[in-house]
Amino acid sequence: MSDFTGTLVVLLLLITALYILVNRDWRWAIAALGLQYVWAFLLVLSSWPVELAIVKLVTGWIAASVLGLTRVNLPQTPPASGNVPSGVAFRLLAAGLVVLLVLGAAPRLADWSRAFGIYPAWGGLLLIGIGLLQIALRAGFFRSALGLLTLFAGFEILYAAVEASTLVTGLLAAVNLGIALVGSYLLAAPTLEAEE
Repeated sequence: MSDFTGTLVVLLLLITALYILVNRDWRWAIAALGLQYVWAFLLVLSSWPVELAIVKLVTGWIAASVLGLTRVNLPQTPPASGNVPSGVAFRLLAAGLVVLLVLGAAPRLADWSRAFGIYPAWGGLLLIGIGLLQIALRAGFFRSALGLLTLFAGFEILYAAVEASTLVTGLLAAVNLGIALVGSYLLAAPTLEAEE
């Protein structure tokens, strides 16, 4: 991967992760999650063969589809005002701190490991950090599921350089789908109880 391509992919990955963190519309968050899996696929492609890397892309799209289809069948609710702290500026400031931390830590990680390059280190650590912010700063099962999927996508980018077996790829795909299914169930559970 050339320097320009790697930098562009990491920047696009950062933009989609930040968009998921700060936006309020769930439809656009699902679309950003799908794009995030495209950029993560390109970073994983530097470590895995195409046949294994495409599994990550398809699994991510299926997980995003499961969450989206569940959310579309739920009644519309007004946006929660109980986020603590709720400001977009605060979330962007916290994400800026994560970016600064990653800019310092990724080169050291890439030098220490030698298994992967600087671009997968930047992308993986960015997604892990912003996924943790998403889980911590946004309320609700839907946002938590998005944060977990983002965090796990970052982990997969880093882990792809270490292990490239078919069994591990299948297990990582099962974990992704499990997160989406559990998030989907937790989203739909209150309406299922109301119907009974």
